[in-house]
Amino acid sequence: MYNPFDLTNKIVLVTGASSGIGQSICVECSRMGAKLILVGRNEERLKKTCSMLEGTGHFYHCCDLVCEEDIQSLLKECSMVDGIVHSAGIGLTLPFKFTSSDELKRVMEINFHAPVLLTQKILRSKKMQKGGSIIYLASIDGVLTGHIGNSIYSASKGALVGMAKVQAVELAAQNIRVNCILPGRVDTPLISRDNISKEQVEVNKHLYPLKRYARPEEIAYYAVYLLSDASSFTTGSNLVIDGGFTLL
Repeated sequence: MYNPFDLTNKIVLVTGASSGIGQSICVECSRMGAKLILVGRNEERLKKTCSMLEGTGHFYHCCDLVCEEDIQSLLKECSMVDGIVHSAGIGLTLPFKFTSSDELKRVMEINFHAPVLLTQKILRSKKMQKGGSIIYLASIDGVLTGHIGNSIYSASKGALVGMAKVQAVELAAQNIRVNCILPGRVDTPLISRDNISKEQVEVNKHLYPLKRYARPEEIAYYAVYLLSDASSFTTGSNLVIDGGFTLL
């Protein structure tokens, strides 16, 4: 049966694959026939994600993406890839005037430098297929909205969007597409790390027209689209998935 979202035999590398959105992207891509390279820092959780995947030919690589040696080890294991999904990232909720230079460096290093430099190294090593797709998980914060305490996180995600637009133009000659996914709040374990009470979460959900946060698999469906041939004319785009939040 014809399916424009089919990923059969496409090799897709996903960072942040051990939990949350990254894990859901791996699962949904495997259901569409892709072979996954799972990248993360926690081996046990990577094994768990691997066990959830359909099909064969998947493997995981335990890797700290801010470590040069780890990246080189990853590149040695990788064959040619058809897609890259940069889902790894961290949050930091702290008023701007109380943030330190170390915190600024850490968030930018993980959320911006690491994905951009990994992309660069894959391209330089000629391990990206022509016609491939690169996806950055950004955020509505830093691009469309601004929330108190989110200055560094927003800056890191806004930087990704700016970088992706230039990459989209530069890589178009190789028919490599570069896009960003901009979610609003997503119901993942990261929410519980934001020092927000359950009562505050419920109040916040009602700020969304759909009265809830996104589910991780709903973000994953957009990744499947951007990795598939269905998005062959989509590049340099920011796909907003926020339940209507930025309409208000």
